[in-house]
Amino acid sequence: MIWVIVFGSIGLAGAIMLICYAVWLAHKASDLFSELEMLAVRADELAGLVGQINVPERAFQPDRHSDRTIASQN
Repeated sequence: MIWVIVFGSIGLAGAIMLICYAVWLAHKASDLFSELEMLAVRADELAGLVGQINVPERAFQPDRHSDRTIASQN
């Protein structure tokens, strides 16, 4: 009869551990989603800042060795 108490105690301890793990995992998932939301906000801010950058047009410059004009090639 003692084996019923031993295995019941082990099962109860396992169930309590499983519940504690589920609560811990839920908190970690909540933290992860919060960080992903903040990452999305920062990405929007970065996109706004990058959109404000104005790159000036490259002017044609004469070649040093001849009179023809060249442009930079990207």
